[in-house]
Amino acid sequence: MSREVKLEIENKNGFFYIKEANEIIAEMTFELSGNNKIKITHTEVDEAYGGQGFAKAMLEKAVSYARENHLKIIPLCSFVKGVLEKNSTYNDVL
Repeated sequence: MSREVKLEIENKNGFFYIKEANEIIAEMTFELSGNNKIKITHTEVDEAYGGQGFAKAMLEKAVSYARENHLKIIPLCSFVKGVLEKNSTYNDVL
């Protein structure tokens, strides 16, 4: 997977995304909450791109963003919750 994960934030809402041919093929939405929390609310990958690691790549970008900005992740998305709770390397952001 060589596509770049990008980030957009407007006010307290944002999303990580991956584009191909100027179309968003994967996105992970979030809300900034309080001074130190990020609620990840939804992850979606276009069916045609499933199984290529895009959701995991966006999650890694979200974790990096949380660490850089001293945020704790509140995983409202079932995919994110499952990955973060099963891997102790993410305990610092939970």
